[in-house]
Amino acid sequence: MRTSILELSRRLRNGEISPVELTRDCLAKIRKLNPILNAFITVTAESALLQAQEAEAEIRHGNWRGPLHGVPVAVKDLIDSAGVRTTAASALFKDRIPAEDAEVVRRLKNAGAVLLGKQNLHEFAYGGSSVISCFGEVRNPWDTNYIAGGSSGGSAAAVAAALGYGAIGTDTAGSVREPAALCGVVGLKPTYGRVSTRGVIPLSWSLDHVGPITSAVADVAVMLQAIAGYDPRDPSSANAAVDDYLATVDREAKRIRIGVPRKFFYEDLDPEVASAVEQALGVLKSLVAEIREINLAVPTDRTLQAAESYAYHAEYVARSPELYQPETLRRIHSGESISERAVDAHRRELKQIRGEIRQIFEDVDILVTPTTSIPAPAFAELKQNPELLRPREIMLLRNTRPFNVWGLPAISVPCGFTKNGLPIGLQIAGAHWAESRVLQVAQDYEQSTSWHEQDPRISSVSPSK
Repeated sequence: MRTSILELSRRLRNGEISPVELTRDCLAKIRKLNPILNAFITVTAESALLQAQEAEAEIRHGNWRGPLHGVPVAVKDLIDSAGVRTTAASALFKDRIPAEDAEVVRRLKNAGAVLLGKQNLHEFAYGGSSVISCFGEVRNPWDTNYIAGGSSGGSAAAVAAALGYGAIGTDTAGSVREPAALCGVVGLKPTYGRVSTRGVIPLSWSLDHVGPITSAVADVAVMLQAIAGYDPRDPSSANAAVDDYLATVDREAKRIRIGVPRKFFYEDLDPEVASAVEQALGVLKSLVAEIREINLAVPTDRTLQAAESYAYHAEYVARSPELYQPETLRRIHSGESISERAVDAHRRELKQIRGEIRQIFEDVDILVTPTTSIPAPAFAELKQNPELLRPREIMLLRNTRPFNVWGLPAISVPCGFTKNGLPIGLQIAGAHWAESRVLQVAQDYEQSTSWHEQDPRISSVSPSK
């Protein structure tokens, strides 16, 4: 079982272990396993050891910054870090070195975290498989013949393989929760505006979220505490009060009412996913006040994402189209003909949709769905049938995407395995700004099961091609 950030924090503060020892251990694992998993694009070993030495000295002198102090973590290579290349997994940006940290990186540093490097992803976050990357595909630690999901595939794979104790990903249609589900870890997409996106290469400004990936729910709370809060330099950031997530995560969920939206979210499920989620609902039934089925009008239009993606890339595409992977270029061009008038109309509609979804939480407190409707696809299937990539990604992101449109906080937690040993995820979502309640239910479920206690056994032999 992987050691939690909270347990590490206690031992670090007491001087039982050293941040330098932890960091060296993570760097050794990265050297051993990254050639197999391809989870990292850039490893910042030298600066990580310097940060670890600084953290050790501060802790020894009583200058403890909090539970992330001295803990090795990493960030998706879509998130700027000063002086370290940030590539978005694209040849277009392969030598791009930002001058300033993204706000989330600045906050991680202020919390005393040790940054191990930048993690692989689906090129420009425009996909749910992490198969398309200038630096090669990310492989799933549970079986390297299967995808890790995306677009934060490297982040989820690294956490699952214990190459670090946490990661920060981005989520526009499910890119934190979906790879977390496929890799058997925990991933949270906070409320839209809860965590700053300043310094993050955008996919869609109206839908982009930044969130943590860890091996346990309480550790998500630790990381969220460090990165949440208002950023006046980010137009999408909201000046909303931030809870004490660690203080609330252990509260019992006995008074909580769960809504189960069967229509859409439970349709066309892989039988093993369906079975695991029904068993999870059975566990939740004993933990909460009520579980009942509800109906939701689910938004499925992707016009705004396509238009905003093209708007960011238009100049680059005109100048250097050959530097994009062909499928990424095709997806970007899908937004080329969308008019500004249409974009304005869709933004107004998005605002209305986000207002209307609040009504559902007058009757229930939490929504529960499968995170993905299918398990991780195999590389062999996708390579033999390249035309299947897009449909498989649509299926993988189908249940997560609506929560980006609604802007609601949603988490994926492990809830089982297929007969082939691939993880299955359960999605738990709440009202705007109700991260504490989402974490509370997720923690109660996690502590009532043992799925999170299992670790992948990664072969030291390269996977089949």
